[in-house]
Amino acid sequence: MISASIISFILHEIHSLPGPLVYALVVLLVFGEAALFVGFILPGETTVLVAGVVASQGNINIDILCVLVVVAAIVGDSVGYAVGRHYGDRLLTIRILQRHREELDAAIAGMHRRGPIYVFLGRFTAFLRAVMPGIAGISQMHYRRFLLANALGGLVWGVAFSLLGYYGGSQLSKIEKYSGWASIALVAVLVVTVLGAHYARKVMRKRRSESPRG
Repeated sequence: MISASIISFILHEIHSLPGPLVYALVVLLVFGEAALFVGFILPGETTVLVAGVVASQGNINIDILCVLVVVAAIVGDSVGYAVGRHYGDRLLTIRILQRHREELDAAIAGMHRRGPIYVFLGRFTAFLRAVMPGIAGISQMHYRRFLLANALGGLVWGVAFSLLGYYGGSQLSKIEKYSGWASIALVAVLVVTVLGAHYARKVMRKRRSESPRG
């Protein structure tokens, strides 16, 4: 989580910029989160929330912001996918990724089983948002499947966090805190649901195979 003092500093600095520069900064940071691994330094949702607050104060247009955030998220993740697909082995040797090697190996294994679901869910947690596109590329997931899940996740995430900042305003630090926990809870619920459905299908297949045939 980003501290309230850092959020206040970012808000103050962005608020002092002219509208076009605010758009450019948001696009660069959201794009770079997965494409350039900027997400390890500044989570994308913080930038989008702050930009939403700036839009609520009339400095930029919320509709334009939503469109730019969604496009930057989708394009940035596509670049991250391409980097993972072509430079996957070298990518995994980066020191900051080596610290999370077990998580990455688990994510790669999961990507082979349920790629699109992992791509969509990854958009809602800071660490996975930065690495999931690259993992999809490393696992050689078909780009069309990746793009569909990535676009859906980018759309939901981009619009939701832009509007949270826009309508939250003065409660930005609380929104950033609780939205982070809400994202984790959402991912946990969805993962449990997927695993439960998978287990139920295995049980049904086992019962059918064991049932006597007439």
